[in-house]
Amino acid sequence: MMNLPITLVTASVAGLLLIWLSVRVVQSRVKAEVLIGEGESEELLYRIRTHGNFSEYVPLFLIILGAVELSGGHATLLMVFAGLFIVARILHVLGMGAEANLLFRQLGMVGTFLSIAVVSVYGLYLGLV
Repeated sequence: MMNLPITLVTASVAGLLLIWLSVRVVQSRVKAEVLIGEGESEELLYRIRTHGNFSEYVPLFLIILGAVELSGGHATLLMVFAGLFIVARILHVLGMGAEANLLFRQLGMVGTFLSIAVVSVYGLYLGLV
């Protein structure tokens, strides 16, 4: 039996975060009385895009993380970048919105890109050596 504890924990945390982001979208939909799209609500638009952005980046990171972990990647390195990825995704959420802190959004994207890049390059190394 194969064990992927780092990927499992990261995916589990991401799953809980996705539920939180989804609930935020639903709350904004109810508040704005909008069933489809964002209507005239800027808040709903931000929440939809925050949810969408999370949904776009997380699956690829988890696939690469799992493949690297299966290939014998160094556990500490993977834990560091999995943790950075989750923190970066949370910072991105906190940085989205008309009144949000743009620095958090920027740090979130840098952390996301850095995590994906490092784990991807490590995957290339493991796959080609």
